[in-house]
Amino acid sequence: MTGKLFGIGVGPGDPELITIKAVRYIRKSDVIFLPAATREECYAYEIASHVIPDIASKEIVCKIFPMTRDKEKLAAARKDIFAAAASFIYKGKNVAFLTIGDPTIYSTCAYIHKQAVAEGIESVMINGVPSFCAVAATLGISLADSSQEIHIIPGSYDVRETMELGGTRVYMKSGKKLAELKEALEEAPERENLEIYAVSNCGMPNEKITRGLERLETDSGYLTVVIIKEGVTN
Repeated sequence: MTGKLFGIGVGPGDPELITIKAVRYIRKSDVIFLPAATREECYAYEIASHVIPDIASKEIVCKIFPMTRDKEKLAAARKDIFAAAASFIYKGKNVAFLTIGDPTIYSTCAYIHKQAVAEGIESVMINGVPSFCAVAATLGISLADSSQEIHIIPGSYDVRETMELGGTRVYMKSGKKLAELKEALEEAPERENLEIYAVSNCGMPNEKITRGLERLETDSGYLTVVIIKEGVTN
């Protein structure tokens, strides 16, 4: 009997935002794959462990899920991760990939899911609360008003190529790009007509909120979401 694959989003950081469905699928899993070198370094595991303490008794496999634009490195990593998961699935075990936020947004889970389906393995993705939605709620703002566009930009992207995008720009996991982003915004002619927000570690005990370009810190960490809205004077 072949097992199943579950791609499970555990939300942005606050354990209260993990869904009932995510909890149910984690509990029915035999093996938990984590996107980190160790469980102690994995945000998704920490979130889940607050809600499901007995997750520690399950078989845990740690794998680095690379955030890079290098196609060869990505392909090699995804192939390795899928092969490791498949080795359990073909033994009849249910395998869960935990990811912070949602598995359909810039997540290796989506690629592993696609490969599993191609191989005839039953695979299910379980949505989680996306970080940018939680960040907007924390700030008490809407992501977009009326007919405004929303652009979701990954941390690996060249931020200077995004300066001309209209509407709302959301920079996810932007920690490594914050200095470059701040410099580009300081040079932008329309900067006085922008609302700029940043939230680091949303929903976690060390959550930090900043408002305004002058307060945007360039060392606030990997899990920083920056939201930029046009059309409002600071």
